[in-house]
Amino acid sequence: MNPEGLAIDPRSVWRVVQRNGRVWWKYKVPSLVGNLGQPLLFLVAFGFGMSQHETVAGHTYLQFIAPGLAASAVMYSAAFEATYGSYTRLSTQSTFEGILMTPITLEELALGEVTWGAIKGLISGLVMIGVMPLFGLWPSPWVALLPPFLFVAGILFAALGLMMTALATNYDFFNYFVSLIITPLFLFSGIFFALDQLPYPTREILQFTPLTPVVEVSRMLCYGEPRPGWPLMAAAVTILALAATLLAARLLRRRLIK
Repeated sequence: MNPEGLAIDPRSVWRVVQRNGRVWWKYKVPSLVGNLGQPLLFLVAFGFGMSQHETVAGHTYLQFIAPGLAASAVMYSAAFEATYGSYTRLSTQSTFEGILMTPITLEELALGEVTWGAIKGLISGLVMIGVMPLFGLWPSPWVALLPPFLFVAGILFAALGLMMTALATNYDFFNYFVSLIITPLFLFSGIFFALDQLPYPTREILQFTPLTPVVEVSRMLCYGEPRPGWPLMAAAVTILALAATLLAARLLRRRLIK
């Protein structure tokens, strides 16, 4: 990950996370409202509006969509932090320039940004899981395995966001990312309908989108219904997260080191 052969110092990575966390803490309420507003509204509108009339895969519609909306909250929070948040620190505030004047390397900076995005994603996902009992949904004990998985998913989407930041020339650039990647993932990754009901080859294609395994594993663990293939899906998300983080660091290096 570090072309200069320097080892990554976890303490340096954590300093970047701490710096971002202190800034976020001052504005945590509006930040959480912004990240959680859409998933919560969908949970209320679609869940209560249709749960009495629809069942999907053996669950009421409310039960079906809730874990997927938690997964989408991770995606939105992590991706938005690593795009709009990271780009502000890169371009408008020149925070990255200041950090790189310290012993922190560019790779440690990139990993710190991705880690912070994943933490924000995890917070949003846990809040969504935490409010499920308010809607009469009670997760199984298997849900204890979900936070580490959601964190890894947050790494993936934060890394994708940081890749966009490394390529962006202005804030408008992120409209492509949101409109062409994030929104389609939200709509077509099995949150609102079961993918196995779709015709071939559509269902096969959608199975390979990065949010789909996150949604499926979240649903399995929330209700204690793990299928034999869920560890493979978790492993696939982990591999994608590592690859995306590596690419994000390289793109950021190309952007900052002239």
